Amino acid sequence: MIESSAQFRSKLPGGKTTIFTVMNQLAQKHNAINLAQGFPNFEVAPELIGLVHSAMKKGFNQYAPMQGLMSLREELSLAFERKYNQKYDPEFEITITSGATQAIFTAIATVINDGDEAIIIEPAFDIYVPGIKINKGIPRILKLKGDDYHIDWNELKRLITKNTKLIIINSPHNPTSTVLSDDDMKQLDKITRGTDIMILSDEVYENIIFDGLKHQSVAAFPELAKRSFLVGSFGKSFHVTGWKTGFCMAPRYMMDEFRKIHQNVVFAGNHPMQWALAQYMKDEDHYIHIHQMYAHRRNYFLQLMENSRFTPLKAHGTYFQLFKYDRISNESELDFAGRITREFGVAAIPLSYFYSDGTDQKVLRFCFAKTDETLEKAAAQLCKI
Repeated sequence: MIESSAQFRSKLPGGKTTIFTVMNQLAQKHNAINLAQGFPNFEVAPELIGLVHSAMKKGFNQYAPMQGLMSLREELSLAFERKYNQKYDPEFEITITSGATQAIFTAIATVINDGDEAIIIEPAFDIYVPGIKINKGIPRILKLKGDDYHIDWNELKRLITKNTKLIIINSPHNPTSTVLSDDDMKQLDKITRGTDIMILSDEVYENIIFDGLKHQSVAAFPELAKRSFLVGSFGKSFHVTGWKTGFCMAPRYMMDEFRKIHQNVVFAGNHPMQWALAQYMKDEDHYIHIHQMYAHRRNYFLQLMENSRFTPLKAHGTYFQLFKYDRISNESELDFAGRITREFGVAAIPLSYFYSDGTDQKVLRFCFAKTDETLEKAAAQLCKI
């Protein structure tokens, strides 16, 4: 082991190894079925794999443009104009990123300076708060309410101060699988209109929404679009999370600043995969129907779990399902998640991990982006508990 006397101040002194790494390692150690981290375990479309191979054979193996491949930005622009009647200029208002995570961090770094405040709605994806703190900002936490995990907009308004620079929203929502409504978006518009507050809208699951609900993108609300970074993910829509390819859309005055950070973090994303995605997106049938496939998997998983002692909560989007276990155990979420991994061979994520204060509601998050066989095996074990 290398020893050193050098010292430095940690920017995240309370930072720990992410729960996803912890649970993945535990699942591997006990040969458990991994319903913890959110990744599909079924095959990627052979056509898409073939397009990547073709891109490499064609020589797209050197740096992509810093902003991303123009053909992919053009396809995104067309797709969002069709879906939300909002035109993003592919030259100046769209950037391809190394995953949605990089896009989110870059957007935060673009907006937040020393002492600036950002409103985070919890439970929240675990990169928001660290991103704010690394950039010397101050997170202000708003908790979702009830078992339906809704936003109390009056409470959010009370959190706003003269130092508020950013509000982060996420719909469809990870980890609760809830979906913001048209009224929610109008409330956000009303609250922020006439202010300098910017919005970071995490929409990585925009194509995975159920029960006849409609995704309410900031792109569909002209006044919100004028102040918003919209972040999306090809990995979620095309089952290629390991490609780490995402995108950010924003008005030019915001994107100009975003790109200043982006080019000094990664410069450019993966070139052959961008080329392949651009070709693949030309047929919108490749992504506009994926909600149907995931609705089947959600419904099948719920059916398999009907005889369990777990209580399902409503899941209207994403590929996650929350279950309460308060009828089974009084253990903490972390302890219970660890025990069922070791003793019953199924790994899940404790919801408490997504709260800054560790709020424990006896709820676990399970990923159902798995084959029917995997879901059947997992449910059979969970029904034994």
